[in-house]
Amino acid sequence: MSGTSEQGPLPAGGDGTRAVRAGLPEPVKHEPTLPGPVFAAHFHLPGEVTGPYGYGRDDNPTWTLLERAIGELETPGQDGVETLVFASGMAATSSVLFSQLRAGDAVVLPSDGYQALPLARAQLEAYGIEVRTAPTGGDAQLDVLDGAKLLWIESPSNPGLDVCDIRRLGEAAHARGALVAVDNTLATPLGQRPLELGADFSVASGTKQLTGHGDILLGYVTGRDAEAMAAVRRWRKIVGAIPGPMEAWLAHRSIATLQLRVDRQNANALMLAEVLRERPEVTGLRYPGLPDDPSHKIAAQQMRRYGCVVSFTLPTRARAERFLDALRLVDDATSFGGVRSTAERRRRWGGDDVPEGFIRFSVGAEDPEDLVADVLRALDASAQ
Repeated sequence: MSGTSEQGPLPAGGDGTRAVRAGLPEPVKHEPTLPGPVFAAHFHLPGEVTGPYGYGRDDNPTWTLLERAIGELETPGQDGVETLVFASGMAATSSVLFSQLRAGDAVVLPSDGYQALPLARAQLEAYGIEVRTAPTGGDAQLDVLDGAKLLWIESPSNPGLDVCDIRRLGEAAHARGALVAVDNTLATPLGQRPLELGADFSVASGTKQLTGHGDILLGYVTGRDAEAMAAVRRWRKIVGAIPGPMEAWLAHRSIATLQLRVDRQNANALMLAEVLRERPEVTGLRYPGLPDDPSHKIAAQQMRRYGCVVSFTLPTRARAERFLDALRLVDDATSFGGVRSTAERRRRWGGDDVPEGFIRFSVGAEDPEDLVADVLRALDASAQ
């Protein structure tokens, strides 16, 4: 149960109100608003096994509050939705893929998705599961859906920032008897609600903007189908891919500022994208919030915010590396979504089909004028 608090559904309100109240327990005099993390491998359990807490690999009160909070953001005001938290985004991803698929099944993955998906593909194929791929853009996954058991959507895609029509793809998949999972990492629940668009699962890495400080590894799965989610829960128990209580508590605490961070970072990202659009050395600029971005029309129909990531390409690997080295307010680091801006040359990992000079820029919460000035100075310096 993650769609309601112990006091009942949260009152209707804005995203900020929901974020600061999400998942809080019923007020108790002299108790903290958000109880501290519960560190326990086992709980008192005399007699028959009843109640929610018996062993630390199965459930923890700190997870329960966090799961409830995420559920209230993913599907506000809705009952019958369950959220499960995991040790990382890939743990959450794996739990859906490997709990729902069997030998002989077929799954459709994005060919331009997160770079760890090829690792998952290799393991799926080793288990006798057929893996088909197609790009995110142009709803190309429609062409390989027939006979599939599961459609995996990543929209916006990482790192190329293409967007697909989630509702259209979901309806087509369901008509063919397939389940639909959406990686909602880049959008966050404040930018996009996959279950409201028809998906069966919303999956995300909470490592990124959901928690926003670059200090927690976390993942989650939210779903409406009780049987499917029971299989996801069973997979979590089998592999033990559980978060620590401290990480779960820090994540819940961080969600209170989600709306503040997201709005600031989204505004900064749009401003940076508009500035980069004027630079002659920048090509392949992508940000779904730009009115002339190829994905903007679809994104505007299904997204409420466009994310904090901007991608673009500089002419050469050397130019990109000089640019990154010249930045002073931006860390050369992987991942995205943190309050401190980061950027990296994605080709260095070898897993993304992007040019050598491709930059994935995660826009933080700095003063926009300072950030833009730093980027422009670094672009000028890198030309030398």
